[in-house]
Amino acid sequence: MSQDPMPEQAAASGRTAPSGAGARIAVTRLVLTEFRCYGQLRIDLDPRPVVLTGPNGAGKTNLLEAVSFLSPGRGLRRAPLPEVTRRQATGTAGWAVAARLLTPTGEIQLGTQLEPGEGRRAVVIDGRPAPSQVAFGARAPMVWLTPQMDRLFGDAASQRRRFLDRLVFGFHPDHAGQLGAYEKAMRERNRLLKDSSRPDPAWLAALEDTMATSGTAVAAARRELVARLRGAESLMIEGPFPRADLAIDGRIEAWLDDRPAVDAEEAFRGLLCDNRRIDAAAGAATEGPHRSDLSVHHRTKAMPAAQCSTGEQKALLIGIVLANARLLAGERGAPPLLLLDEVAAHLDEARRAALYEEILALGAQAWMTGTDPALFAPLGDRAHHLGVDDARVTARDAVGNG
Repeated sequence: MSQDPMPEQAAASGRTAPSGAGARIAVTRLVLTEFRCYGQLRIDLDPRPVVLTGPNGAGKTNLLEAVSFLSPGRGLRRAPLPEVTRRQATGTAGWAVAARLLTPTGEIQLGTQLEPGEGRRAVVIDGRPAPSQVAFGARAPMVWLTPQMDRLFGDAASQRRRFLDRLVFGFHPDHAGQLGAYEKAMRERNRLLKDSSRPDPAWLAALEDTMATSGTAVAAARRELVARLRGAESLMIEGPFPRADLAIDGRIEAWLDDRPAVDAEEAFRGLLCDNRRIDAAAGAATEGPHRSDLSVHHRTKAMPAAQCSTGEQKALLIGIVLANARLLAGERGAPPLLLLDEVAAHLDEARRAALYEEILALGAQAWMTGTDPALFAPLGDRAHHLGVDDARVTARDAVGNG
């Protein structure tokens, strides 16, 4: 299915950025090919927040997922890459996403697509192939919230680690590469311990060296960001989004509290060596940053986040994301892209209004979805409103504007 391009809203509207907004990171053009329910789609935008409204199953979240592929990883759904290709696609080519991105240093062109027969995606920046997805991290920092993440504080620790790592990517673009190197070496070590009665000690030592080096870097980056978020949260006035006390629980992170990183790395290397028999019996590495956890408490109530109400948990989560966005704006000169799927559905009116005002004050391009346009009425013309229905995207007036 193809769709005609939309007009350039920024040029036509004459609207200006919110007062106080500085440099931006914003998608100003998004082009999809054979992506989910979209055969061909082009959307031209301005840097304002983007509101996507329409019925369930219309294709709103698919657009957020497409934007999420402009960052390292498997996107906000973490789906196997071949499954993203439109079911009705013809030929052997898979899906592709291209975007024009406004950054503090000027516009850049980003592109990514499924490599035919490879099950992985290629990355292109300004027309040139990039060595890996990690290259996206420095250009398009972004954070997302999905309805599935409403259960984050009660879910498995792996979900909280993934959420924290997404925040870390904005400050340390190489974090994705460190994570990938650690996990690859860990998988290979697990396989070697499981499949060989007498694994090669030199090979094991080499894998453990990679795990120690990359794993300590991962732990240090997580620990640093958690400390900075605690500082940012402490400066907030208690309001619609309660302040959170955060901590990272893990052996490597604890070592970093009282010793240099090089000493923590050496201790981790020795621990891996000592634990070979234990890990062989367990079929997995029993120690490392892959077992760390993000601990979150409601500061005012002195209560674990998992024990708070559903509304409080969502407010805590949004508060953490906003604190992270403020930190990133201060360090990099612009806030990250925010992908907020159904974010308004379970917020009361006061919290919805507070969220919108915070987004506008940050100058962030937030992509928000919902079924009811009235939920986004407080944004008015300060946001770009699009209707989505049966994989068609059309301009929509803000509620109250006719």
